[in-house]
Amino acid sequence: MTPAPLPLTPLTRPHRLRPGARVAIVAPCGPVPDDRLDEGLAILRGWDLDPVVMPHVRGRHPGFGYLSASDDDRARDLTDAWCDPAVSAVICARGGYGAQRMVDLVDWTAIRAAGPKVFVGYSDVTALHEAFATRVGLATLHGPMPGAATFIEDEATRESLRATLFEPDSVRSLGLPTARAMVPGRAVGVTLGGCVSLLAADLGTPHARPSARGGLLLLEDVGEEDYRLDRILTQLLRGGWLDGVAGIALGSWAECGPYDRVRAVLLDRLGGLGVPVVEELGFGHCATTLTMPLGVPAVLDADAGTLTLTVPALR
Repeated sequence: MTPAPLPLTPLTRPHRLRPGARVAIVAPCGPVPDDRLDEGLAILRGWDLDPVVMPHVRGRHPGFGYLSASDDDRARDLTDAWCDPAVSAVICARGGYGAQRMVDLVDWTAIRAAGPKVFVGYSDVTALHEAFATRVGLATLHGPMPGAATFIEDEATRESLRATLFEPDSVRSLGLPTARAMVPGRAVGVTLGGCVSLLAADLGTPHARPSARGGLLLLEDVGEEDYRLDRILTQLLRGGWLDGVAGIALGSWAECGPYDRVRAVLLDRLGGLGVPVVEELGFGHCATTLTMPLGVPAVLDADAGTLTLTVPALR
């Protein structure tokens, strides 16, 4: 009999940013609208950051318009950005689709050698969050991106990221007023997660995380109808990936259909795990997107509707 995977342990936290820090912008997934990116860059400069746009961020794949550039070019941008000693953080411009295509082309040996830095993104970037966790042992930030509309339009979204980057001690308790218990209780563990469809798609790949055992699992998605969410969650259940999970926090389910139908699926598939589940915590594809650290020890209190970090997201 194969032994159960060991529980998750906290990952290495990178240092918080200081005024004047250089941050590299990459586009590992879809193409980025120029006007939206320019607005996002202006906001970052207003935070006294020095954003540097990598060469292929404003590009578009010649054959597949849903990609910002070739797989090799997108992987090279990420590797080069990370290995630049002047860069303190790498921030994804937007999600979309494509991270799975390039994740194995990134030079993870060079990235490990370059040391810990801040990495920010969400949506399709989930594939890269998992790679940083399993291949580098690095805590990352599931957070808003400068080429996304929410970052430009919502002040609370921006402030959540800004405070996490510069003043991480001030954002230890996370959750919007919408948060409430789907399954009551309190759990302690290490945060992980992101887009549930990306987590399921990672199963069976060479560097996939074997289990969410001991973790506080953050789940959200966009554009997945209720029956597809059912299939995705069922796959995670059948694969044993959710065995031993400590607690679950649910974010947004934009464009997934009426929430009452989505909620019924989530409760049916997750409610039987016997762990606390909080819904509408306030992360993912929603009007206000809180920055959620991944790889950090925390306490999930479903009744209070909060995720409280045991330590700040960044050192």
